[in-house]
Amino acid sequence: MAGERRLSFERPIYELEARLEKLERHTQQNPEALNELRQLRRVLTDAKRRIYASLKPWETVEVARHPDRPQTTDYLELVFDEFVELHGDKLFGDDRAMRTGWAKLDAYKVMVVGHQKGKTTSERIPCNYGCAHPEGYRKAIAKMRLAAKFHMPVICLIDTPGAYPGIAAEERGQHQAIAEAMFEMSRLPTPIVCVVIGEGGSGGALGIGVGDRVAMLEHSYYSVISPEGCAGILWKSHEFKERAAEALKMTSKDLLKLKIVDEVVREPLGGAHRDHHATAAMLKMYLRSQLRELVGIPIDELVEARYQRFRRMGVFLDRTQATDAPPSDDAEEDPSPQPAEVPAEQPGR
Repeated sequence: MAGERRLSFERPIYELEARLEKLERHTQQNPEALNELRQLRRVLTDAKRRIYASLKPWETVEVARHPDRPQTTDYLELVFDEFVELHGDKLFGDDRAMRTGWAKLDAYKVMVVGHQKGKTTSERIPCNYGCAHPEGYRKAIAKMRLAAKFHMPVICLIDTPGAYPGIAAEERGQHQAIAEAMFEMSRLPTPIVCVVIGEGGSGGALGIGVGDRVAMLEHSYYSVISPEGCAGILWKSHEFKERAAEALKMTSKDLLKLKIVDEVVREPLGGAHRDHHATAAMLKMYLRSQLRELVGIPIDELVEARYQRFRRMGVFLDRTQATDAPPSDDAEEDPSPQPAEVPAEQPGR
């Protein structure tokens, strides 16, 4: 049902849209209502702009998880041409949560790798709701190596709550598959562009997230853990998920400020779930500009810059800087020796 897909903070928008739809039906019979129709459209636009300009972190997570939000298969249809899917990891099987294949983006021939959640229950179950198994990451890195062999750029579309956490995935080496994928991507001799299009959760996102350029759609999130998982660990209850989302600094604004991502790709007014075509056009414009820049960089320089990009992340303080700092001029020097600390007498001695 449509009501199940409605977000609570969007209620004023839906009410205005219902009024607008009703007015449009009657306007055909009453031309005098055209002025009221124009005014209502302006009010609706202002409401969308006001609500989405002040989203709380948890509300951003809700938008990123919206069932109507475009997924990898939508972008394959709207952004790329001549997509030819490649299957299997040549070891265990084919993971439907990870889609890979050749495609064309204008004049560029590329390899596309992306998570796929599925839109209906019959699609989501084979896709594990976007949670890839080890064979998914092995398939992804095998296809990336193939792209590097033919000197073709790689485009990664990230949209997962995390890697599949089941026992079977652990038995088949989930942690090793993700680690090897990150290692291989860090030295892959071809341009890599990564974009978080929805959820960017934990190691499942990082497994295909090491690139020369890392971007996010405006209302996506990228985090080491989901807000519910963080709340469950720190506060032992999912009721604190909104507080956890605030503390994790997972939104595009926060991550751009922290220099975790290079750019934020704008979404249409009201979120990507309202206009797939406009979102795809903005994403295509970003990918085209990045490919144009990256393909002209020598491979050695490209790989070294990619490595240094991730090495620069985070701020570290060497404790020796604090201990080796010269004493303040205002401090009074006491020439008398300080008494040595005498250990307490141990019983039985």
